[in-house]
Amino acid sequence: MDRSNLYRRFRTLLIANRGEIACRVIRTARAMGLRTVAVYSEADRGAMHVSMADEAVLLGPARARDSYLNVERLIEAARRTGAEAVHPGYGFLSENADFARACLDAELVFVGPTAEMMTAMGSKSGSKALMEKAGVPLVPGYHGEAQDEATLSGAAERIGFPVLVKASAGGGGRGMRIVRSAAELSPAIVSAKREAKAAFGDDRLLIEKYVDNPRHIEVQVIGDSHGNLLSLFERECTLQRRHQKVIEEAPSPTLNAAQREKVCAAARKAAGAVNYVGAGTIEFVSDGKDVFFIEMNTRLQVEHPVTELITGIDLVEWQLRVAFGEGLPLSQDQIRLNGHAIEARVYAENPNKNFMPSVGRIKTWRLPAAVSGLRIDAGYREGDAVSPYYDAMLAKMIAWAPTREAAIERLNRGLEEADVRGVVTNIPFLSALLTHDKVRANTIDTGLIERELANLARPPAAPSDFELCAAVAAIVAEERAAVCTEARSPWQTFGWMPVGRRQRVFAFRVGHGPEQKVTLTYGNGPSTLSTGEREFAFEVSPGENGRFDLTLDGVKSQVAAVIDGHELYLRTRNGRFDLHWVDPFGGETEEQTGEDKIVAPLPGTVVAILAQEGTVLDKGAAILTLEVMKMEQTLRAPFAGTLRAIRCKVGDIVQEGAELAEVEPQGD
Repeated sequence: MDRSNLYRRFRTLLIANRGEIACRVIRTARAMGLRTVAVYSEADRGAMHVSMADEAVLLGPARARDSYLNVERLIEAARRTGAEAVHPGYGFLSENADFARACLDAELVFVGPTAEMMTAMGSKSGSKALMEKAGVPLVPGYHGEAQDEATLSGAAERIGFPVLVKASAGGGGRGMRIVRSAAELSPAIVSAKREAKAAFGDDRLLIEKYVDNPRHIEVQVIGDSHGNLLSLFERECTLQRRHQKVIEEAPSPTLNAAQREKVCAAARKAAGAVNYVGAGTIEFVSDGKDVFFIEMNTRLQVEHPVTELITGIDLVEWQLRVAFGEGLPLSQDQIRLNGHAIEARVYAENPNKNFMPSVGRIKTWRLPAAVSGLRIDAGYREGDAVSPYYDAMLAKMIAWAPTREAAIERLNRGLEEADVRGVVTNIPFLSALLTHDKVRANTIDTGLIERELANLARPPAAPSDFELCAAVAAIVAEERAAVCTEARSPWQTFGWMPVGRRQRVFAFRVGHGPEQKVTLTYGNGPSTLSTGEREFAFEVSPGENGRFDLTLDGVKSQVAAVIDGHELYLRTRNGRFDLHWVDPFGGETEEQTGEDKIVAPLPGTVVAILAQEGTVLDKGAAILTLEVMKMEQTLRAPFAGTLRAIRCKVGDIVQEGAELAEVEPQGD
C-alpha cells in the first residue's frame, strides 16, 4: 500500500474519545503545539475533556452508538473544524478497522495502525492464526470461523475444561466467561455472544484453554513507517477482576532479565509479523513456567503510564510523531529501564455491593498533588456528572519509585489521601488490595481478587470515640467558619464565653444502627467532648481543602471531612467513615423499600429474562439481566420464594428504581 497519505505533518487533532484518555491526549498534543478538537455526547456537555480542548463538537445523544461510535458524525466533526488527524484513544472505535479506513478515505491521518494491521491483529482469532504461522507460542484453543454452538461445544470438549470463552473482537473483559464444566458452556456462550454484540457489534467467539493460577504479562511495542519496531519492556497486569485489570505495574516483578528479553523478543516478533506501525500491546499469559501469546491490542492501553514512568518516554508524543511520518527517536539499545511504577484505576463503583457502578454528580474531588513520583491522570473534576452510559473509570493514580516496595508505599499514600464524594468509589478497595500480603510478596495470580474478596471489600469499620469527636469538630468548625468573618473576633476562639459554661449534645448513626451521642461542653475554661464515660480536652484548628487539626488530650491529628446536610464523611488515622447526624430538631424520615421488589439499581437496558412468572426460586436464583455501563448485571432473588410478576421485557430501557419483578417469600 502507498503510505504517502497515511503519515504526514498536521496541526489540528480531533480526539475521538472522552474522559481520562481524551484529557491525556489533549495535554500532550497541546504541549507539542497542536490545536485540539474534542467531541462529546449530550450526556457529556459539561465534561472535563470538552472544556480542555480548543474546540468541541456535539455528536448526538448519550448512547455511544448514537455519538462516540457514529463514524459518519466523527468524520463530519473533523471536516467542520478543519481537523487533519484523528486520535482514537482506547475503547470505542480505537480498534475498528472500518473507522481507520473511513479516516483514510476522508484524507484524515489516523493516529494508529492501518486498517489492514487492525484486521490482522485486532481479531483474537485472526491474530492467533497469524502467530501460529510465525512460530509464536499459543495457548491451546479454537479460533475458527464456524460459530454455531455445536462447533464451539465440540472444541471445548477437545480442549478440555476449564476453558475460556472470549469475544473475538473483545477487550476489557467484555464477552469473556470462564467455563469449568460442559453444563456451564451453553449459557456462557449465549451470554458472551450477547454481551460481545452489544459492546463491539461482533458476536464471534473463540475458545481457549483456561490456564489455572495464571499471570498476565504484556509488552508495549511501537513501530514507525520506516521499518523500526521497538519493545518498551513489559507490564504485569495480573491483578484483575471479571477479566478487567485493576492494578498494573512495570516492569513485571515475576521476570528476571533473561525472561524479560525472551518475552520482549517474542513481542517484537509478533508485531513484526504485520510490519506494525503505531503503539500496541502484545499480551501473554504465563503458567509460571511458559509464556503464551493470547492477543494483541492495536491501540494505546489504559495502563500505558507505568511504561512511560520507567522509560521516560511520552507514548502519546511518540504516537503523534509516528503519525507525522517521523522515525522513532531512539533505537532499541537506547531504551533504559529505570525504577518501578504501579498504577491503580479509580472507578465509580461500590465494592461492597458486588462492584455495582455508581452514578451521580461528584460533589467533592480531592486528589493528592501530582508531585514526588505521583501522577494523576483524571477525566473528571468536582461538579462533573458520572452517567450510566459509559465506562465508570474516573481517574488513574500512578506512582514511581526506585524500588517496587517504595512505589507501592507511595501509591498507597496517594490513595489514602484521596477523598471523592457524591459517587461511591473503589478507593478503599484499591488500598486494601495494594497492601495485601500476597500483593506485596508478589505471590499473585488472576484469581486472587475473587478469592480474597471478602477481605478486600470489607464493610467500613464502626467509628470509635475518636471519629465521633471528629464529627463534632467538623460540624462546629463549619458553623464557626460560617458565623465568624471578622478578624480578631473573640468568637473565633472555639467556645469562648465571658462567663459560665454550656453543653450541646450531638447524636450520630451509622446506617440504620443505634444512635451514638457526644456531649460538647464549652465556655469559660477548656472545651471538652464526652462519649459515655470518657471525656477529652478538645481543640480544633481549621486547615485547607476540607482538612482540620483535631487535638484530643494533647494529641493532634489531621482529619479530612465533607459535610453534606446531615451526612458526614470523615477520613481519620483509622480509615474512612460515613455518619448520619441525627436532626436535633426531629423530622427524621426514612424511605421504606420492600425487599420483595426487584428494582433497577441504575439506569440500564433489560437484555435477558432468566425466569418465568410462577417459578419457585432459591435464594440467589437469577431473574433477569441488565446492561449497565457496558457491563451485564444479573439481578437475583433476595430470598427463596415464588416469582409472582415480571414487569419488564427484553429491550426495555429502565430508570434507576424502576420495579422490574416481584418475589413472594416462602411461607413458614
